[in-house]
Amino acid sequence: MAIVVVLLCAAVEGGGPGGASGARESGRTQLGILGNAARFTQLTGQRSTIRHVFAGLQQAGALPRILEGLRPVPLLAIKSGGISTLDLAQGRGDSSLVQLNRAVADFDGLVYVRPLPEMNGHWNDYCAFNTDGSSRGPRYSTAAFRKAFARIAIIARGGPAGQVNAKLRKLGLPGVGSGDLPETNARIVWNPQGYGAPDIPANSAQAYYPGDAYVDVVADDLYDQGFKAAWEANDALYAAHPHKPYGIAEWGL
Repeated sequence: MAIVVVLLCAAVEGGGPGGASGARESGRTQLGILGNAARFTQLTGQRSTIRHVFAGLQQAGALPRILEGLRPVPLLAIKSGGISTLDLAQGRGDSSLVQLNRAVADFDGLVYVRPLPEMNGHWNDYCAFNTDGSSRGPRYSTAAFRKAFARIAIIARGGPAGQVNAKLRKLGLPGVGSGDLPETNARIVWNPQGYGAPDIPANSAQAYYPGDAYVDVVADDLYDQGFKAAWEANDALYAAHPHKPYGIAEWGL
């Protein structure tokens, strides 16, 4: 599977993961891959800059090694590891998020961080709704998701403790402690599906949008596996965020 980030960045995935040290965003399309990049280049001639992988928060201790294996430019999709979005928002996953911050800070280059992807898909335990459209309750609400995503973005980017905690308090969230966090080259990717599954207004992509301050790249996933790629939904998602770089974070035939 592959990733394409349009305008400023691009990433590839087909069910899962991109990197050169010191690589920077550019005004051109970038390509990425989940899997064996050398093999993919041999088969297709595509030279992919981005390497993509999925990791759960419970794997935070392994992130330095994981990022090192994704050069030149990592695209790190972060799964919740079973922690509810309300718990994440309230700081109960902070030990893992601080490890994420330090791993990204220690990496000598750009890192795309893709928290809780496809959040409006019922197959993810951080979606707010079940397959039949019923709510999973306040611990998994879209409001809880938005705050959890914002918390991940704030901590992943890092900064002086006073500034980090002020940003969290502005959201009505507890601080992360008194120690400074190293500032990082993280680029935060917000990646719903263009349409919700279930496809109801309350489960739309925009219901999960945390706000421009917490998003660097907007992305969509497109497949032709049992259903057709939703181009209209993709176009609508692109049009809804005209000032953000745009990516196709996952696609496959």
